[in-house]
Amino acid sequence: MTRPVRPSPELIAVVQRWNHAVRTKDRAVLSNMLSGSDHLRYQGTAEGESWSGALFRKGFPDHVAEIPDFDWDEHSLEAFECGAVGWAHCIATLRFASNQKAMLHRFTFVLHLEDGLWKMIQFHVSNPIPNMEKIGIEHKALEALIDAARDGFRQGQREGMASVMFTDIVNSSAIAETLGDRVWTEAVRKHLDLTRDAIEGQGGQLVKSLGDGTMSSFSSARAALLAATELQRRNRTQQEDPQLRIRIGIHSGDVIQTDDDFFGTVVNKAARVAASAEPGEICVSDATRLLAGSEGDLSFGASRSVLLKGLPGEHTTFALKWSQT
Repeated sequence: MTRPVRPSPELIAVVQRWNHAVRTKDRAVLSNMLSGSDHLRYQGTAEGESWSGALFRKGFPDHVAEIPDFDWDEHSLEAFECGAVGWAHCIATLRFASNQKAMLHRFTFVLHLEDGLWKMIQFHVSNPIPNMEKIGIEHKALEALIDAARDGFRQGQREGMASVMFTDIVNSSAIAETLGDRVWTEAVRKHLDLTRDAIEGQGGQLVKSLGDGTMSSFSSARAALLAATELQRRNRTQQEDPQLRIRIGIHSGDVIQTDDDFFGTVVNKAARVAASAEPGEICVSDATRLLAGSEGDLSFGASRSVLLKGLPGEHTTFALKWSQT
């Protein structure tokens, strides 16, 4: 039987409590009201204000602490629920103490029941004015968290932040059938040696080979991207037949390490990101792009919204322009 969608006074109260916690910079309430799911998402107006999962959950109270004091004039707030999922829409005018500008803001929220409590799992703030013009500051707290995360995971540590990379040889079954087992096995061996050199050359760890692909981990998202770039370049310039084409996918997040393997949702997503890549492409998640930055020798294409097998909702990915780096 289909559950009905109904207006929700309860969720109106929850969102009002959230809005009050943002205005008063109540770190404890904000942290408690955020979902514990890896699928937590935030989308702001400014470029780059697209955050997710544990990294966002850790940094959001600091992000809010940076916002100058403001007055709040709420124009409308409506909320609905259907089973364990709810959503709300709010329109309000905010006047910031830093410059006394009054600006209309639009907020949307998605909430989810977790252990009987409504938690924020996705929200979006919409305002077409850059932060510097709007409130007189540029947010730095989440950037500082990202900088810390870049150095937060070292090989040999049992758990922490890592960038996981998957590689895959395109059309491997057809090539193997054409070449025969002996020639194919030797081609894969040489390719694996090349892959290992690129990974270890950037301080990464080859976790396992998967027949026609590999899984590796890096303590630095940037190192993972440089290793992927080196691998694609060397693979493209090799002179021996067969000429193999590979796709690469990278995602960053919290992992748990055993003696010879890594576990966590980050591993599953990294594999799905690789599967979404085109032949010859390096495809990365939004988390990896955010951690790696885009300065200097790293350049990315426009964002894509993709479906990843086995993972709910749409996901944002970027293609690294490795041939131009």
